[in-house]
This record gives sequence, C-alpha cells and structure tokens, in this order.
Amino acid sequence: MRKSFYHFLMKYRHPEPKDAISRFANEAFEDHSFPKTSEDYNDLSSYLELNGHYLESMAVFDEAWLEYLLSEK
Repeated sequence: MRKSFYHFLMKYRHPEPKDAISRFANEAFEDHSFPKTSEDYNDLSSYLELNGHYLESMAVFDEAWLEYLLSEK
C-alpha cells in the first residue's frame, strides 16, 4: 500500500530544520488544511500554489515529490 505524500514528508520534520524540505515538512505539519491523504501531484501542487505561502519555492515541493516517488518504487 502506497503511503500519502504527507506521511512521507513527515519523516523530514526536525525541531531545527537544516534544509528547505525540513522547513516544508514542519510547516505542512502546522497546516491543518494540508491534504494529508493525497497521493496526487496535481492536487497537492494546486493546494500549495493557493495555500503554500510557507514554501520558499514550488521547487522545494517538486524536489520532495521526486524523493517521494523514488521511495515508493
């Protein structure tokens, strides 16, 4: 069974984030509206474009998404 992107992202949470993906994970954790069960790039991307003010850049999401795909193979 494939885990959601959110579930994957939570492994990057860190009390003192050292990179952009860790900061993204911390902020997504605090975002109570984040689509926690989604496995769909388009749904997540659309959500973050409208609500991801905490992302430095959508490139951070794209990098995390690539890591997610690689981990799910």
